[in-house]
Order: sequence, then C-alpha cells, then structure tokens
Amino acid sequence: MNKLILVTGATGYIASRLIPRLLDCGYRVRALARDPRRLQARSWFNQIEIIRADVTTPSTLAHACDGVDTAYYLIHNMSHGHGYTSLELDGARNFAEAAETAGINHIIYLGGLADPEGHIAPHMRSRIETGKVLREGKVPVTEFRAGVIAGSGSISFEMIRFMTELFPIIPAPAWMHNKTQPIAIQNIIDYLIAALENKNGQGQVFEIGGPEIATYKDLMLRYAQLRGLQRNMLILPYIPVWFMAFGVGLMTPVPRPIAYALIAGLSTDSLVKHPEALKIFPEVKLIDFDTATEDALEKTNPTYIERVWEGGKHKATSIKHEGCFIDQRVTGIVSSSNEVIQAIENISGKHNWLIEVKEKNSRILIRNFDQRYGNQWIDWRLDNKHLSQTVFFAPRGLPGFLYWLLLYPFHIISFRGLIRGIAKQNI
Repeated sequence: MNKLILVTGATGYIASRLIPRLLDCGYRVRALARDPRRLQARSWFNQIEIIRADVTTPSTLAHACDGVDTAYYLIHNMSHGHGYTSLELDGARNFAEAAETAGINHIIYLGGLADPEGHIAPHMRSRIETGKVLREGKVPVTEFRAGVIAGSGSISFEMIRFMTELFPIIPAPAWMHNKTQPIAIQNIIDYLIAALENKNGQGQVFEIGGPEIATYKDLMLRYAQLRGLQRNMLILPYIPVWFMAFGVGLMTPVPRPIAYALIAGLSTDSLVKHPEALKIFPEVKLIDFDTATEDALEKTNPTYIERVWEGGKHKATSIKHEGCFIDQRVTGIVSSSNEVIQAIENISGKHNWLIEVKEKNSRILIRNFDQRYGNQWIDWRLDNKHLSQTVFFAPRGLPGFLYWLLLYPFHIISFRGLIRGIAKQNI
C-alpha cells in the first residue's frame, strides 16, 4: 500500500482530518497548498511531501500531479467573495486536465448536498457544477455530496456553536425550519478513505448524510442542551443575508464572504434522496449528531486544536478557532530553555495553575482552575531561541463572551506582560 496520494486544499479543514488518516493507513501523501508555510505547525508536517501550487495557475500543476495514483479535490474559493464561482470552475477544469496528462487513476471530490433540479443558492450550484467539470475529464471521479458537517473546526458546526453559545434568545430567519441531514466529520473521512480502495464507487455521485434528519433549529437547540445552556429561538420573518453574514463574520470564526455563501445555501432543505452510498460503502458506520457534538466538545482542547494561525510573519495573533478565542505572542529569549521553563513553572505555582503537559525544555501547557466563564489554557513553546505563548479561551455562554470581549484590552496588557516577564526572568 505504497501508493502516492495527492491532497489538494491541504490547508483546509477536511484535509487536516484526512491527511493523518491516510498516513495511519500507510499511504504516502503529497499535499498541494498555495502557501505551504501555513502547514508548518501541523503534527504531520514532516511526514508528507508538500508542493506549492494553485489550481488557478495551470503551470504549477504538472509537478504536483506527477506520480500520483489518486487525488483528493478539496478546494473551494468562497473566501474570494464576488466571482468565486467562475474561479472554482476554472480551477476544476485545470486540475482535471493536469490529472489526465499526469496519468492519475482516480479523483475523489467532496461537494455540497442539494437538489440540482431545484432552486438552490450559488454556492451549492457551484459545488455541483465543480463536480460536473471534474467528471467531464477522462479520469474517473468519485463525488460525495454532504451538507452540515458536525465536528470541531467545521464551518457549519462553528456557526452553530458560536451563535448558540452567544445568544440566550437566538434571532433566526424562517429557513431555520428547513431540514438537513448532518454528518459527522469522522464519517466524511470514512467515506473518503473507503473510496480509495473500493472500486465500485468510481464514476459515481453519492449523497451522504448521518442517520437522522433534523431542522437547523433543532441542531442549535440540541447543541445547547448538550452544553447545559437554556436557549430559545426567535424566528423573524425576514433577515437580509448580508446582515446575517455580517453578524456571523463578526462573532464566529467564519469570514463574512464564506458566511454569506453558506447562509444563502441554507435556504433550502439539504437531504439525502439517493442513499446508494450505504450499499456501496457498508464499512462506514454512521454517527448521530449528538455523539459527533460530544466528540467535538471533548476536542475543544489545545491538544486537538489545529494550529492554523502559525506559519505567518506576525508576532501577535488573535483569532477565533475551533470553539476558542486564541491569542498568540512570540518573543525572542536570551536565557536557556531550562531557565525559561523554570520561570513558567514558578508562575504556574504562584497562580495555582494545573500543568497538563510538560515536555522537557520545549513546552508547558497549563489550565486555569477558574472555569466560571469558560475553560482557559496557556501553551508555552520554545524553539530556536524563541518563546511562543498561546492563550486558549473556550467561552461558556454569553457571560464567557462578555468576559473575553469586554475585557480584551486588559487581557492584551496581561498577556503581553506575562510573556515579557518570562522572557526577561522577571516573574
């Protein structure tokens, strides 16, 4: 099983879950990314080959496709905003031609679940048309179409998580009564892996979903119940898509252009009407939404969170990601690693913080015992005379959001002073 597998869209969410599974299965993996620096902090970075390429630039694809047996097409361009649909089709066309020229045997594509015969949003239409363009090439394509993906880091799940955590009374449009068939991220990866060896699926389109049908309203209220939050839904007759996208972009990890495309796509049901995948891939055992949500909540922890913010040039970064507010700062150090680690241990003892992880002279992860507003960790890592300090705060309900957002100017001062004190041995 020494086949070379190409994963496009390597910096994306699906690829971050797929690549470790491919490695566990014994495959050689080549990752295609426009900015490979964004992969440097991934745990599997040194186990794969990375190629800088862009499907919208055909000249970069020949080297990426050379020697590949199977390629995963996991690319979308929603973040580009207006005009992204034409970019998606051009990229798919370029990749199909490059795959054919390179002699790739199989393309596996993950698209969106919607009725192509109905009136659907541009985002969903683009996902379906992208699959069509890939299939117009000579390389056999297995296409999976999925709706809401339940898992920490999934765009649709993070929208549900952050909005439900934030609002005691959730303002929502009438389409919250539309139906969907959420599928666990584990099952998405199960299908993508199964399609590698199961030749029965080649050349076919499969609609995939979890074992249950629910409304979008139900999903949010069920998340709230699992979190122990009291939530109600206020259904409003009409909320402009641009207004909802602005709010989602402001309060969740989902950028406004992507939020706009996704929200427009929720205006219709997203259901599996043709369940052939269950027969072709019986090895996939479906996971229900509650179980997938509990797993996502358990993985809202620095041990599991993908460090997608690393690899850039900024010495200070603040983002929302996988259920957390995250603040990272990097500074140079002149003291030895042992002295810095000792300083961190000293301050941890003063504050009665719990040390969860300690790696000799390279890392300490502590957890704050005060969980009134949510869970908080600080992760210090030393590398080549640099110290990084990453604060993770997973808010619990509206009080948690207010604690973080209203006091953030004071948090900045505190975090900045903490890392400077450790670096200078003034703690």
